[in-house]
Amino acid sequence: MCSPPTKSHAQEPEKPELSSTASFQSDAQTNSKLSIWWRFYKLINYTPNRCRYNPDKPFGFSMALNLLFGFAATFTVANLYYTHPILNKLADDFHVNQERVSLIPTLAQAGYAAGLLFLCPLGDLFKRRPFVLLLVWFTATAWIGLCITDSFPLFCFLSFLTAMTTVTPQLMLPLVGDLAPPHRRATALSIVVSGLLLGILIARVLSGVVTEFTSWRNIYWLAFALQYLILILLWFFLPDYPSTNPGGLNYFKMLWSILTMLFKHPVLVQACLVGFCTSSTFTSYWTTLTFLLAGPPYNFSPLYIGLFALIGIFAMCFGPPYSRFVIDKFVPLFSVIIGECICITGIIIGTYTGTFTIAGPIIQAFFIDLGLQTSQIANRTAIYAIEPKARNRVNTAYMVSVFCGQLVGTSVGNSLYAKGGWIRSGSASVGFIGLALCFCFAKGPWEKWWVGWRGGWSIRRRDLPKEMEPDQAQEEGDGDAGVGDEKSAGKKVMDETVVEPVRPEIQKSSATVKD
Repeated sequence: MCSPPTKSHAQEPEKPELSSTASFQSDAQTNSKLSIWWRFYKLINYTPNRCRYNPDKPFGFSMALNLLFGFAATFTVANLYYTHPILNKLADDFHVNQERVSLIPTLAQAGYAAGLLFLCPLGDLFKRRPFVLLLVWFTATAWIGLCITDSFPLFCFLSFLTAMTTVTPQLMLPLVGDLAPPHRRATALSIVVSGLLLGILIARVLSGVVTEFTSWRNIYWLAFALQYLILILLWFFLPDYPSTNPGGLNYFKMLWSILTMLFKHPVLVQACLVGFCTSSTFTSYWTTLTFLLAGPPYNFSPLYIGLFALIGIFAMCFGPPYSRFVIDKFVPLFSVIIGECICITGIIIGTYTGTFTIAGPIIQAFFIDLGLQTSQIANRTAIYAIEPKARNRVNTAYMVSVFCGQLVGTSVGNSLYAKGGWIRSGSASVGFIGLALCFCFAKGPWEKWWVGWRGGWSIRRRDLPKEMEPDQAQEEGDGDAGVGDEKSAGKKVMDETVVEPVRPEIQKSSATVKD
């Protein structure tokens, strides 16, 4: 008979069993985690049937989809500006001084600049739908930390991080340029640009009112809910549009190409310079306005100062109809000059009457918002036509210049107001708009080079379908029910521009092939 196994022999077979069990549990946990992320990846990448791309049946860019883009732009860009009227409340809650609490909007602007420079160019590489959904989801999820944290350093870090991924409207604008038909592109862009500017203003109103009567955290919870609402709506309705560069691009070469574009396209440089000067007056006005209204002779409370932004909101309503009847039918430079003239008129009135009558700042608020919107829409219409496969990089170059203008306007406006008051800071804004007009008149609408007016002075667009007279194109365009309706606007342009008479040699070769 075999002797009974010793203790050591009895334990030997158990070791591999324990080891294999632990390994199996570890693998199961790993697979479970991978399964969760894989399901999330599939969910983000899944596209409902009505949103799937079909080259034989292009998307109809309807007014409803256009308004969805505008809504998403409004309450996404608003994330950057909720803190502006409540910095004193944040300072009290986090137990920091006014100087330290000012880091929050500074870091938010820095994060937005980083997103513009490093994330937006990826729109030329990736498919826009999953990329936009991923950024919105990340922003909304990270926003929870801003709602609950009591740590000031963590709040600053999350402000930077969420601002960096709050660039989805800048990915939607080039997509609008791809989806909207050429004769409705300016109108479609105007709705989204109006949403961007509306978000800047409405964030200050909402934040000031909600914080005045409740807690500042409630405005952050409201922003959190709006972000997830935007995510759900975009998941159901955002079209899946193919990448403009399916062959792939080197990321660093793609960033370098943004600089090279500035040496290739005079139109882009002109738009960047005008955008820089115009945006500087916008931030200079809204920054120094608080000092003017809070001091004598007005002595307004923060609530009334926040409500002052409603004036600018009314100006946004004029953008889409102006784009429909003017920018869509005339060269963009014509509307840029009109926008700059509106701006400088309002700045002159507000600057030299604002110290003794409230009517001056009110007129300036309306005119500067209307002029800025007109100028930006026209500039975007011009630059989106230069490189269709690089619209995100073109947009990055333009927006970086606009953002730099905003920083300069804030810095110069505050500095001059501290030294010479409202009139001195406003006079600098007059100079900025005067410089922008010089850039406008330096290069005509048909000039191919950097300076000059060769090509004529005509302001009528020449890129309308050749088979149609401009007046006829306008009449048919005005009769469309929606913006770029697939069955009316987009299909008309495709049918009328693609069909060409067949040349005899082509007919002959076709006959030979058939034989």
